[in-house]
Amino acid sequence: MLNNLIDFYLKSHPVTIGVLVLLSLYFIVLNWVFLYRFLSVNTWLSKEHNSLEALLMGASTVNENSFLNNFIKTSNIVSKEVLGLAMLAATKEATKGLSILSIFASTTPFIGLFGTVVAILDTFTHIGQTTGSMSIISSGVSDALVATAAGIFVAVFSYTYHQILKRRSFELISYLQMQSDAILARKA
Repeated sequence: MLNNLIDFYLKSHPVTIGVLVLLSLYFIVLNWVFLYRFLSVNTWLSKEHNSLEALLMGASTVNENSFLNNFIKTSNIVSKEVLGLAMLAATKEATKGLSILSIFASTTPFIGLFGTVVAILDTFTHIGQTTGSMSIISSGVSDALVATAAGIFVAVFSYTYHQILKRRSFELISYLQMQSDAILARKA
């Protein structure tokens, strides 16, 4: 196994190795972003769920841990505008990290494809310099396709993580909207 990795490294074009290193860094970053945002959104979601439950059970206002509480405290009058501002701020906070996951999901296949194209060009250059057989072509192309596979691999995780966080953010904003509507209904 180690010999295969060393052989791959020695045979590969430097651009392909660079692409694989870049995709590895992308993979590390996207996992870190996902785990951090997933845990923070889930914690926040739990607080808002508890606050909504308390409101539905007859509480006069949101829990102190609720995101809406900061906006309610700072305003003399609870209004639709104040709660709307809170919703915008919450949406901005809840969707942090989605942009980078979206960018990774859309660009990593192309980064991998770039590495593959460079490696295939390198393979054809070696074929032109020697009397290339089919084994040289197939070996070079199979090594080149590793970059495309890596790009698709990273893109799948990026897209999946993006969709998971997007859904959790939607749930969070829904809880906040329900709390906001409950508060406004009680004030009317």
